[in-house]
Amino acid sequence: MASFKTYLSESYNELVNKVSWPTWKELQSSAIIVLVTALLISLLVFLMDYVFGVHNMTNNNFWKGILGFLYKLLQ
Repeated sequence: MASFKTYLSESYNELVNKVSWPTWKELQSSAIIVLVTALLISLLVFLMDYVFGVHNMTNNNFWKGILGFLYKLLQ
């Protein structure tokens, strides 16, 4: 049990005194970068899904994407 208390004490000491925590401004800047990147990647995935995917449209017609349209033209 003594080693566990030593571990907790040393962990606390390292987190408080040795870790370099970002400032509030740096944290906000990083969060904005992550948000913009996540939005761009989600938009890219949506567009790829829309262009190449199968989407259920009204009247049980299926949107096959651009590839489905080209395959239908070649038949």
